Amino acid sequence: MLNTYVVYVENKPGVLTRVASLFRRRAFNIDSLTVGRTEKPEVSRMTITVEADHDQARRIEANLYKLVNVLLVENITDQPAIVRDLAMIKVAATHEARSHVLELASVFRARVVDVAPESLTIEITGAEDKIDGLLEVLRPYGVLEMVRTGIVAMRRGKSSSPGATASADEDVTEEDVSHSV
Repeated sequence: MLNTYVVYVENKPGVLTRVASLFRRRAFNIDSLTVGRTEKPEVSRMTITVEADHDQARRIEANLYKLVNVLLVENITDQPAIVRDLAMIKVAATHEARSHVLELASVFRARVVDVAPESLTIEITGAEDKIDGLLEVLRPYGVLEMVRTGIVAMRRGKSSSPGATASADEDVTEEDVSHSV
């Protein structure tokens, strides 16, 4: 089962290496890893997807908490979440095929970000299935190059991560804190 973790870490050098090394040492292949700053400059947010059964997923979470710079870990696999991926796909598009490729991009709500004499570059954002679907219908035209950002995910609802954005002045209750297992 593919598990999605949201991990808040201190924004310091070497944190990404330590997190990736944890997965390497435990012999897990990271399916997707995205990292970016949050609304707080001293905190970064990682979205990590990894194939693991229920017990392995719990162990991964517990091991992430053991890392010094990790502030909060959430496995949002079974929670309502917004999950997105971004891809740019360069497609061979001769003059004759160009209108068909543009039509396909429109159907998938993708947009053209570069036009060259013999190719088009299309940007698409959405669920992995949506991107995979566009990729499949573009293959007959000739996919020249493709890049994907990896998954970013956020829980649905008012509060995205309990305790993750709490300031030192706020009272954090026991129910607001995620505990390791």
